[in-house]
Amino acid sequence: MLLLISPKQTESALALCLLCAAGYVLAARNAPGQPKRAMKVNAFELVGNSIASGQQVFLGTEDKVYIIDKTENNPTQINGHPAWAAEWSASSKQTRPMEVITNTFCAGGSVLGNGTWLNVGGNQAVTYGGDPAASQFGGAPYNDLDGGQSIRMLNPCDSGDCNWFLVAPMTTRRWYPTLATLQDGSIIIVGGCTFGDYVNNAGQSNPTYEFFPSRGPPILSPIIQNTLPVNLYPLIWVLPSGKLFIQSGWKTVLLDMDKNIETPLQDMPDAVRVYPASAGNTMLPLTPDNNYTASIMFCGGSNISTERWTQQWDIPHWPASSSCVQITPDQSPNYVELDPLPEGRTMGNLILLPDGRVLCLNGAKTGTAGYGNTSFTIGQSYADQPHFTPLMYDPKAPANKRWSLDGFSSSIIPRMYHSAATLLPDGSVFVAGSNPNSDVNTTAPYPTEYRIERFYPSYYNQRRPEPQGLPNQLSYGGSYFNVSLTLADLFGNVDSIQTAKVIVMRTGFSTHTMNMGMRSVQLQSSFTGNIDGSAVLHVNQLPPNAGIMPPGPALLFVVVNGVPSIGIQVMCGSGKIEKQSMLPVQSLPTSGINSQQTGQQQVSGTSFLTHSAKNWLVFVMKYVGAVSAILFL
Repeated sequence: MLLLISPKQTESALALCLLCAAGYVLAARNAPGQPKRAMKVNAFELVGNSIASGQQVFLGTEDKVYIIDKTENNPTQINGHPAWAAEWSASSKQTRPMEVITNTFCAGGSVLGNGTWLNVGGNQAVTYGGDPAASQFGGAPYNDLDGGQSIRMLNPCDSGDCNWFLVAPMTTRRWYPTLATLQDGSIIIVGGCTFGDYVNNAGQSNPTYEFFPSRGPPILSPIIQNTLPVNLYPLIWVLPSGKLFIQSGWKTVLLDMDKNIETPLQDMPDAVRVYPASAGNTMLPLTPDNNYTASIMFCGGSNISTERWTQQWDIPHWPASSSCVQITPDQSPNYVELDPLPEGRTMGNLILLPDGRVLCLNGAKTGTAGYGNTSFTIGQSYADQPHFTPLMYDPKAPANKRWSLDGFSSSIIPRMYHSAATLLPDGSVFVAGSNPNSDVNTTAPYPTEYRIERFYPSYYNQRRPEPQGLPNQLSYGGSYFNVSLTLADLFGNVDSIQTAKVIVMRTGFSTHTMNMGMRSVQLQSSFTGNIDGSAVLHVNQLPPNAGIMPPGPALLFVVVNGVPSIGIQVMCGSGKIEKQSMLPVQSLPTSGINSQQTGQQQVSGTSFLTHSAKNWLVFVMKYVGAVSAILFL
């Protein structure tokens, strides 16, 4: 049952949500063992039925993915009406229907700093075919309520009994809003419209932003106001500087949220990236090597001109853009060109992997997101020629060689409008959804899709590290922690410790080709290699800047030789919605590998001997004597 909470109870509800953080304050943990082997890597596997078509998805616990659909005639029933939300278990591959009373069509989402998930906005109550219902307060056929101002909350669980509940609504309607978790664990809600359409218009645009918990009335955003008609689901990212990056239409700004000032950056080159052009978009990994500087990547979309978005023409056959660009907004206002996609792609999800690569999957070669009843649509789809084969981007590869299609198997399922994807703790990728139709349609050229897939990256079947001593909670600065790795974890060679990385990943809220809030942060670390071939990683806490990784739940991976451990869920920050404490950073021990014979440490980067030469030296010292060994060398 979905719980309804009055405005006066919202504060109490938030206090109760703090209980979800308690599970993180426990003793150190060891990473799980080995996942069940996939039949094939760089390939897809069918792993269940989503019940609700996967328009919106997010990882809530290490085992549970939550799925949200629009109100429509899904065959699975709950409390006498179709279910348009569900919970899928990675371990059992079973799906549980969930109750959501208000219409969640094209809502937005993110996670609060205490671990509670928010899903906000949506459409009015509807009947068959998405037409407005006679009553906005319930009734046949769906018994759905208007969702335009809704704020839905969920505390994820593994017990199978957690449910969505409503708190006090927003003061304005938002269909197609974008959300981001801020440095204090609160959430900013940006943009949207009142009753929706293929693109926005001045009569229904909501060019404002507001906060949850509320900080007062909505605030006007000039970039959202001035980028009609393509200003829905603006692309936003919290930056290490504390500013908010906003990209809408062809425009880009930095927002100072304290002063409510927007500073223009270069216009977006080559193509429109926001919905319904729907380019892939991600913040690239933040690492010690790049000094935790944020670079944001955009790939694909459509170069349709501003005036043509509101015209009736053959949109489904317009070629998608292959352009990829990147901007580092805290350092430069300008975009730079990256390796283009091998083919144009709209609605292609970019998913960060724990090994530092970026997976691109789903989407189409022509057209855009959206659907309608016109003579030129494919069924009702505004896109055609789906992409079935994923590709991989390696930021560290040489220029012009960063995209790869080699060795990838294709899916059998077209994943276009209303599809989604998210990383799972075992390093595979959950893929669901696709429904470019106004209601459930299983006979359309591109039908309503309920099949769930997992994609298994190239590392999946390799022996995984099983690090011991992982924390359940990460602070901003403070004392480092130690993580133990066996010789087996290091693939039989203690020198592999030099490749080890500790990665904190937020998988984000996936909808409409975005994973709101997705990011990857590498923690600073050093190492000590032991005589028996095992090793210890000395790992700093999060950098003392919540703009690098905002507070809330995330996955923690240890990656050795490019192979990730199974991720465990950790709490970043205090587990509360509050200003986070920034602590001094403790200095790490110097990296080194101890000699097998003497225990003397060799400082990493200073030894000129190869591994074979070290073994020869040990042999000589043992059987010839230390003095003879010195003379021999």
